[in-house]
Amino acid sequence: MKRVGVIGGGQLAWMMADAAKKLGVELVVQTPSINDPAVSISVDNIFASVDDANATAELAHKCDVITFENEFVEIKALSKLAQQGVCFRPQLEALTPLLDKHHQRCYLRDLGLPVPRFVALDLAFADDATFNQLGFPVVLKTRRHGYDGQGTFIIKEIENLKQKLELHNINENKNIFLLEEYIPFERELAVIAARSFGGEVVIYPVVETQQEEQVCRRVIAPADISPKVAVEIEKIARTLLNSLQYVGVFGIELFITTDDKILVNEVAPRTHNSGHFSIDACVTSQFEQHLRAVCGMDLGSTAMICPTAVMVNLLGYEISQSDYMSKRQQIEQIPQAHVHWYGKSESRPGRKLGHVTVLLDSDNQGQAIASIARNIESIWYPN
Repeated sequence: MKRVGVIGGGQLAWMMADAAKKLGVELVVQTPSINDPAVSISVDNIFASVDDANATAELAHKCDVITFENEFVEIKALSKLAQQGVCFRPQLEALTPLLDKHHQRCYLRDLGLPVPRFVALDLAFADDATFNQLGFPVVLKTRRHGYDGQGTFIIKEIENLKQKLELHNINENKNIFLLEEYIPFERELAVIAARSFGGEVVIYPVVETQQEEQVCRRVIAPADISPKVAVEIEKIARTLLNSLQYVGVFGIELFITTDDKILVNEVAPRTHNSGHFSIDACVTSQFEQHLRAVCGMDLGSTAMICPTAVMVNLLGYEISQSDYMSKRQQIEQIPQAHVHWYGKSESRPGRKLGHVTVLLDSDNQGQAIASIARNIESIWYPN
């Protein structure tokens, strides 16, 4: 039986459990807290920070291969282990150009992939000309560790930008921000792709993601896009994964404009929220696909088993210790609804506590999808 070490113990690791059982794989998790979701599904736990290289060395002794639940790792520390023969998949070289958002943008641009215009902010030398370079509104991003809208700000004018920069402690590091052109997109899209150790690439249907306050609220699969746009997005995914020689599942977030222009927003070298629909709606879930890739197995089919699916995130809206059982039971009564509860010990505003996927028997059901999403959210949210 193969053992896979997972650095990170959140819901993305937790959702690998069923896939691991199906494939005859054991999971060993390195995570800081005994309350993290994946602790319950791990055959052995190492309680340590995800950037604790000594703990990862211990993890390596217990596993055949190590993978990542999230990308917030210290490459330099792990590189010493890789030089000693520890097998990381995806390999560290594939992660290196992606962890800093400015480096990520440069990598995508140099591959010829379409990205918004951007500029790195060196605040030691920045002036009004730098701040005005992309016009306003503009998007300000922290270069490291941002997710679910954290570290991303839409700035309307130069004075707002200066105030936002002053609010952050930038005395020690004046290179922590990136400015990007604001894209007046029509919709946001995403695609999950996977690449095997042997170089096979498979791609899931492109989905539409609907965000509120820069956190994903809903995912509609497949997205209502033209075949031409779908082909362009698949080409982007193949180009990127093959260039990185990536092994595993990979998420790509995109903008589509009113004239069908596609731009890459951000990428995530891991399983991704936009792919959760695949657990119930696809032949092979993104989590099984990831384990197949990192274990050197053949990749599975990405085909959907239903014409349409809608996934709704169940986000925290209060500080609470509740498990919201009554609300979950109400949502489960919706026909073809599949509720996934992550078992987190604390709710707080914006925290991802679970998700629900509803399968639909026919396609192009825009009104039905909106009605289902509203119904779920009317049950879940108090107002």
